[in-house]
Amino acid sequence: MTPARTTPDIVRRRLASQRLVGRALKRPQQVAEWLGAVQAQDYAAAKWALGQRLQRATDDDIERAFNKGEILRTHLLRPTWHFVSPSDIRWLLMLTAPRVHVANASMYRKLGIDSALVRRSNSALANALEGGRQLTRDELRGALEKAGVATKGELRMGYIMMYAELDGLVCSGPRRGKQFTYALLDDRVPPTRALERNESLAELSRRYFTSRGPATVHDFAKWAGLTITESRKGLEAVQDRLVREVMDGKEYWYAPFKAAVPDDASATAHLLSIYDEYVSGYKDRSAIVSAKNGARLVAMGNALTGILVVSGQILGVWKRTFVDDAVVVRLQSFARLRKAETSAVNAALERYGGFLGSKVVRA
Repeated sequence: MTPARTTPDIVRRRLASQRLVGRALKRPQQVAEWLGAVQAQDYAAAKWALGQRLQRATDDDIERAFNKGEILRTHLLRPTWHFVSPSDIRWLLMLTAPRVHVANASMYRKLGIDSALVRRSNSALANALEGGRQLTRDELRGALEKAGVATKGELRMGYIMMYAELDGLVCSGPRRGKQFTYALLDDRVPPTRALERNESLAELSRRYFTSRGPATVHDFAKWAGLTITESRKGLEAVQDRLVREVMDGKEYWYAPFKAAVPDDASATAHLLSIYDEYVSGYKDRSAIVSAKNGARLVAMGNALTGILVVSGQILGVWKRTFVDDAVVVRLQSFARLRKAETSAVNAALERYGGFLGSKVVRA
């Protein structure tokens, strides 16, 4: 066991393992594979999350990859959408869908979604989408109603579609303008080798601690939507490939990644979504945000749209607004930034503008 590290060491390693600094990847699918899954209920923000981990990527590049099916969007891990690689979608669903169904059970009861209804709805969806068709949610709503499946209310329709995703029946199709479509999973993804549950659990554990370490088993359980017992079992299967370190009585695990870890993270800045994996990937966020600033974020509640990360720490928030041919970014920092940090923030703003293909105006 190596000596205990400090919080800055954890932050530097996380920035590198998350691919926010150091070696960027080349294709959106590689980011999804590296991270295992990328939280994506906010589609625009999720595209930016991929873009920040890529070399010279634009929003249009990621949109094209999504429409071609190089990355897919579906429900897994937890009751929310994620971007995932086609090569991973089936084994991730088999591993995590049962836990998502458990988490959704009370809503299923409330909305009257039982096994009999699911058989009817899945059959109607399969019939509507057969032959390679790709339909919007409203179009599928019509098909369900025609088959005698009541879909009144967005909540009921949403959970019917989530159930079909978790069952591996449907996933994202290409966008039609700004509208999302669904397609049959079998039409979007060629058959892939099935993994046994223990093999899937080990693979997910390896991906998590490699791409998000240093992290704890509790961090992994929260992110993966698994029980602590399952998470420990997954960690035990791959711990011989990981480094273990202890800080403040907590066990942290990560994959050896020395070549990509910067000596200093003080000159870095990132405009992240509140759902970015740098935030949502951990249960304990004390390494990246102080108690005072964490309380500020909680107080903002639904008004919070993005976080400003400087030197690996959450030091502010940001919002964007499109005006004519420009994107206006309003920044609010929680502390006075040093000159080098201000330069890093300006560089982050320029990168965001380049990603969107728009001029950035700082408000």
